[in-house]
Amino acid sequence: MAVDEDRKIPTTPEVPTPASTDLITLGRRIRYFRTGRGLTLDALGAQVGTTASLLSLIENGKREPRLSLLQALAGALDVPVTDLLADEPPSRRAALEIELDRAQRGPLFATLGLPTVKASQKLPMPVLENLVGLHGELARRASEAIATPEEARRANTELRLERQSRNNYIPELEELAEEMTRRAGYTSGALTHRTVARMAEQLGFTLLHVDDLPHSTRTVTDLRNGRIYLPPASIPGSHGLRSLGLQAIAHRVLGHQRPTSYANFLRQRVEITYFAACCLMPQSAAVEFLEQRKKEKDLAVEDFRDAFGVSHEAASQRFTNLATSRLGIPVHFMRVGDDGALYRGYANDGLPFPADVTGAIEGQLVCRRWAAREAFARRDRATESYQYTDTPAGTFWCSTQTGTTTTGEFSITVGVPFSSAKWFRGRETTARRASTCPDEACCRRPAAQLARHWEEVAWPSARMHQYVLSALPSGAFPGVDASEVYAFLEKHAPRDD
Repeated sequence: MAVDEDRKIPTTPEVPTPASTDLITLGRRIRYFRTGRGLTLDALGAQVGTTASLLSLIENGKREPRLSLLQALAGALDVPVTDLLADEPPSRRAALEIELDRAQRGPLFATLGLPTVKASQKLPMPVLENLVGLHGELARRASEAIATPEEARRANTELRLERQSRNNYIPELEELAEEMTRRAGYTSGALTHRTVARMAEQLGFTLLHVDDLPHSTRTVTDLRNGRIYLPPASIPGSHGLRSLGLQAIAHRVLGHQRPTSYANFLRQRVEITYFAACCLMPQSAAVEFLEQRKKEKDLAVEDFRDAFGVSHEAASQRFTNLATSRLGIPVHFMRVGDDGALYRGYANDGLPFPADVTGAIEGQLVCRRWAAREAFARRDRATESYQYTDTPAGTFWCSTQTGTTTTGEFSITVGVPFSSAKWFRGRETTARRASTCPDEACCRRPAAQLARHWEEVAWPSARMHQYVLSALPSGAFPGVDASEVYAFLEKHAPRDD
């Protein structure tokens, strides 16, 4: 018996309970010691005062024994209780039996519609090994199978709500990025390409620009030879190339392992983009810049963007990291396509995003009265446009910038509640709209007169987006063609000769 030196009170070693132990392993260990002593279920049951049927359920991991019964079993089998509760299977065969049992209890096996095979002592060892191997291969293939749109929406929703709960601020990444950029020579202003290269060098990597990156990748890292391959450096000062390099570096400094699920893959993407933004707009310099503009009541995303040489979208998302935690301003962010669909969104200021029944916001149509869509109708799009919007959740002020890609136009919006508009340039705008969404009468339901006139004689042919039918990409790194990547690495690997 040990003694607590601080309190001088005798203590006893903690014995785990069955509830804290894997029941399948526990059952197999009991069976192992029982058969090793040549006892039948009936004989052991008679010694401990219970039935053979209950012992069978316990040995098969289907019933949890009371601690008193467990102690009685340990006594009858002449082993310590801790030996019964150990985590390791007692033998190679027991380990295979446990694997088979677990596999047949899992959801993947349930989809096959096959009868279970009892992992009894009568099952030949080669058959047991074969079955376990087949189940393992099925599980491997399932883990690399495509993620359904439902899975992606669920994972995205969980991440968005998690970010919202912490005001989209991750202090440990802020500190890490600040330390690494300063150590690489950053002082102020825009982060240079050379500074990014130094950050890679400090980790033992060289940045190389190539024109034959696998089409399914943005970067490729050769861990064996310490190389990070990036697209060609064809755009001097490009924020995109710096961000790609920083995201590749982030995987290394954050200790990421191969993604085990689509949700894990998405989480890693969130972390590396956050880290890259922290490096491109380091917290100390960014907060100093924003606090000064707030003091002058002249906050503007376009100034923040230009001060650090990044895209408008990157500056907008970075602003959401710092607005609440460092400036005390609740905020929302949206990227919306010209069809009104919400591509990305974040809000901790109470703005009610449209959502489906699962809570996902991606692909949902935002109100036509919101600034994110009104901006497409404005003639002058060279600079940010401003608008107040009255909603059932209150009045919000928004700043919106539009842009164009090969797939169409989009808008980037940063907004705040009415009470916080006083800190921003554009607060004096007279543009104001009223939205009652999600009430369909606001902007989705056609006028009654038009509906009566046209609903029976109109037959539109819908333009279907291909992603509606396409499955999400598969693989350990979703969407990446592994054979193409490995061939690329082999081609570019340094040769001893």
